[in-house]
Amino acid sequence: MIQGSTLHSVSYSGSWGQHALSLEECIDKAAELGFDGLMPMAKRPHLSVLDWSEAQLCRLRTLMEERGIRMTCIAGYTNFTADLEHGDIPHREMQIQHVTRLAEMARSLGGNLVRVFTGYESTAAAPHAQWTLIAGALRECARRAAGFGVTIGVQNHHDIACGVDSLYDLILEVDQPNCRAIFDAWAPALHGEDLTAAARKMAPLTVHTTAANYQLRPRYRYAPSLVNFEKLTPATQAVPLDEGFIDYTAFLSALESNGYNGSVAYEMCSPLRGGGTEENLDRYARKFLEFMRARAAAAKASASR
Repeated sequence: MIQGSTLHSVSYSGSWGQHALSLEECIDKAAELGFDGLMPMAKRPHLSVLDWSEAQLCRLRTLMEERGIRMTCIAGYTNFTADLEHGDIPHREMQIQHVTRLAEMARSLGGNLVRVFTGYESTAAAPHAQWTLIAGALRECARRAAGFGVTIGVQNHHDIACGVDSLYDLILEVDQPNCRAIFDAWAPALHGEDLTAAARKMAPLTVHTTAANYQLRPRYRYAPSLVNFEKLTPATQAVPLDEGFIDYTAFLSALESNGYNGSVAYEMCSPLRGGGTEENLDRYARKFLEFMRARAAAAKASASR
């Protein structure tokens, strides 16, 4: 069963020019809207490893407990294939140490999950070499995080292993009990995958999922010599959860029916239709919560029949 609704603090980070809140204000916002968990963004202006001492983390945990907000997952940002052109720079070591510190911070905040990404595909190494590098980095991250009682969650976001079968294979290859998937509907929906089949396959390996929805906007480039337009890759426009093309009813139901018992986070991580005012951000967040409550009520009614 799904374990509550979480707000991803990136939604109120100002990263795309939207209204910005501090991390403490995000906790207040989550409580005000009716979320029960927070997924803090592990970079400035929120939970940067450079800015938060153990004493500050202790105060943050107390604030979350006072507001009735649990620390669901720390949202880390990694790219293990970064700068492969310059092998003398220990980028993988830096990132593994970064993830290790995030695991320590998660424990301090009462949590047990850190989200990471894989890597963007690079022209500086063969695909198999990049895959092997990422699997090794994730394996070491998981082993180090285990000492803090923390799971490393791999989100299907970057190029490598963003496909359903590839992510499944990667988690199995890493072969650590605390390295699992943070499997989102966004990527397979854009890939044209069967969302129900994808969720069914990934559910046993998945510990968390993040939701956002979009409409596709066609794009064209004018070709003067042809007096016509060339079709380009469509753009995505973020819209409220119930107005996009991703079928979250089917996706979440397939996860649950195949053993998923993690949480669902909501993120506003690109420009929204309607703008970036606090009022519009709050409207989107409330619509997500309405969707989740309606879904829970329907499930309860069905179970009582």
